Amino acid sequence: MLNILIVEDDPRIAEINRRFVEKVPGYLVIGIATNRQQAQEQLEVLRPELVLLDIFFPDMNGLDFLRWMHEHHRETDVIMITAAKEVDTVREAIRGGVFDFIVKPLVFERFENTLVRYQEYRSKLQHLKKEHSQIDQAKIDQLIGGGQKPLKESYLPKGIDNLTLEKVSAVITQHENGLTAEAVGREIGASRSTARRYLEYLVTRGEVSADLSYGVVGRPERVYRKRKEG
Repeated sequence: MLNILIVEDDPRIAEINRRFVEKVPGYLVIGIATNRQQAQEQLEVLRPELVLLDIFFPDMNGLDFLRWMHEHHRETDVIMITAAKEVDTVREAIRGGVFDFIVKPLVFERFENTLVRYQEYRSKLQHLKKEHSQIDQAKIDQLIGGGQKPLKESYLPKGIDNLTLEKVSAVITQHENGLTAEAVGREIGASRSTARRYLEYLVTRGEVSADLSYGVVGRPERVYRKRKEG
């Protein structure tokens, strides 16, 4: 069982994170801290294997706290879960040694994928420490993810396959004025519900936007458009 400490100043989001963690076998939330003092105290007492860390707090910056953890709790790993999307922020977090950087709002499938990968990492690490005093390049690659399937595919949630996802993305790209899920389904030869599932996934990835279109009759429909970069 891997113990997790959640460091998040918003109690509602902390509770959502806790419920998500508890849906993944092999994990236990042993504490929730909403400020720096609580976080430091709980780290000292609970010694978790993993911390879910936000960046924005009234009394601290999560990146500063990450540096403090690196100095005082090097044995504890960190996954950033934050609304921050700035390139420099992501770069600094990666340089600080985070296992992953996840942008809010938290998507369970993406989060679950990370926790499963972390379990695999810990398991491989423990095995290597028991069996070897030194390891070769192949084992290092295995430990840090080398030789696994491409990152893009590894993060796809259940019910989403890469081929269909590419088809949906291509159709949306070709129609600047946007399409409904029903129209996309016709284009790719799939049902409306299937098309909508893929479209909503692209929305969560920030690649597609969705707006309501009010027709003459009937209920409003969601119209999906490719997001323009910049």
